[in-house]
Amino acid sequence: MDSTAPELPILGQSGESPCESCHGGCCRTFVIPLTGADIWKLERDLKLSFWEFACRWEDPEGTIAQKYAPHFYFQDEPETPFVVGLIQAQSTFMPRTTKCRFLMEGAPDQEQPLGVSRCGIYPTRPSACRVFPTRFDTTGDVIEIVQVPHKLMEDENPIYNLCPRPWEVSDFDPVTAMEHLTTAAYEMRFFQKISQLWNRKPGPWNIFPDFLKIVYSERVMHGDKVLDEELFPKIIKFPQAPPSKEESEKRVA
Repeated sequence: MDSTAPELPILGQSGESPCESCHGGCCRTFVIPLTGADIWKLERDLKLSFWEFACRWEDPEGTIAQKYAPHFYFQDEPETPFVVGLIQAQSTFMPRTTKCRFLMEGAPDQEQPLGVSRCGIYPTRPSACRVFPTRFDTTGDVIEIVQVPHKLMEDENPIYNLCPRPWEVSDFDPVTAMEHLTTAAYEMRFFQKISQLWNRKPGPWNIFPDFLKIVYSERVMHGDKVLDEELFPKIIKFPQAPPSKEESEKRVA
């Protein structure tokens, strides 16, 4: 992904959304958690391997999971809870800062001192990105807009400032927003079930992508076959593959 600002779809549904002239502060501040469905689509649509976009993030305090994403445990660090998320990379225009691996940065100028950035995988972006900054209300029938603070990180660099203005109801299409939230909630619940089964007997990190591929390839089947827990012990007992150079533990590519 070259660091140039391309002509990409704007997140807002009408008028000028907060994203239209934004430097992508949310894509720099937050770790983006992935579901298995996100991983499947990124591999399929972008023709990338798991190791080119995903990594595991240590999350002992639960600050990444936020009671939303599941924790996974692995043989090499059995006591450490991890969240599977997108890799981050060094910013091109803001030295010593990081960003989502897929954020495409525009060069800063006099009018936009932080530049204007765009998602480089907008049509295939993860569900956590699709629903930002919304959630269901307590009934599950109404969408709530979450108030985004000006900044979350202690770093004073303005590149980590968040949305340039508050989000408004008019920034969202009520049908599309509900579809995104419903899908994201379901896929994360399914991923939680997968984590519970994996964590019964954690396997090595380097077979995790193969584990997911088998789980999701079994998601569509004939009505006389039922996916149940008998499948998962077979998956978890995969022989350990030899280490690969791609299997970096670095949080920054």
